[in-house]
Amino acid sequence: MEYRQLGGSGLYVPVLCLGTATFGGTNGFEGWGHTQVEEARRMINMCLDAGVNLFDTADVYSGGLSEEILGKAMEGLRNKLLISTKATFNLNPESRNAMGSSRFHLINACEASLKRLNTDHIDIYHMHGFDANTPVEETLRALDDLITAGKVRYIACSNFSGWHLMKALSVSERYGWSRYVAHQVHYSLLNREYEWELMPLGIDQKVGSIIWSPLSAGRLGGKYRRNNPIPADGRVARGGSPIPDEATSYERLYNIMDVLEEVAAETGHSIAQCALNWLLQRPTVSSLIIGASTEEQLKQNLEAVGWNLTPEQIKRLDDVSQVTSIYPYWHQAQFPFLNAQLQF
Repeated sequence: MEYRQLGGSGLYVPVLCLGTATFGGTNGFEGWGHTQVEEARRMINMCLDAGVNLFDTADVYSGGLSEEILGKAMEGLRNKLLISTKATFNLNPESRNAMGSSRFHLINACEASLKRLNTDHIDIYHMHGFDANTPVEETLRALDDLITAGKVRYIACSNFSGWHLMKALSVSERYGWSRYVAHQVHYSLLNREYEWELMPLGIDQKVGSIIWSPLSAGRLGGKYRRNNPIPADGRVARGGSPIPDEATSYERLYNIMDVLEEVAAETGHSIAQCALNWLLQRPTVSSLIIGASTEEQLKQNLEAVGWNLTPEQIKRLDDVSQVTSIYPYWHQAQFPFLNAQLQF
């Protein structure tokens, strides 16, 4: 298993990470998966056998049940694992302070996650989204205090826009506080907006990317084609996708699948493995979060590494998945000599 440095930190992470949003399957996550403790333990051991030791969860997944299942499944293995979890979203709709990135909420949320995970520290603690109602200084000071207390090793963010992340990095630099070393983002052959601003920022500021839903919630898994469209009552319709349907173009999806099918035949790997391998060739990418509702799915996804697409195959996938960017990015793209760092 290949390991990569996480942004500008000294931490190395495997290029694949097991996402545990499928653990539990309650509290709005019924369409994601229903993995329970025994199967979760087997999946963890499958990952360790393959060299994958990073596991990602969040306090909001199944109302905290995902963290609980992960905590029970990793008993006796904690010193072998890197654990990533997240805070910000609301676990208690009756309390306005049970959400956001305030000092009040983050300290309570961290303590609750530690208890559910049955551990004394979190290796990578993400802000699951940007809280525009809380001063950035308050959030980052609270996170720095959690690191000083030994409860968190590294901090990261998720789903930030460019100015959110840049402002946070500037505040950390100004006060000498711990900075975000990674950004958990959505990025796939079907959804390439990350390249417009967040990727250049990551390159410039040494912020690594951890990719969620690298197969676009299963759309790039190999099942769906022009002659086999996504069913109206399938996983997406049942709420099993974090990506809204309107964020995708199905004609573009089918064009991408045509090329993926060709590349898969040439490489002897599956369509999903080729889609994942394409991402591993992109700048800033430190790790891909692979979800699996079954052990067989996990086995297949683990085989996306240990080989590389050829430059010619990558170019074909680049070309078919390219989309016209919004302003000012289409204007900047006309002057590639000013953006040499983004030449793949």
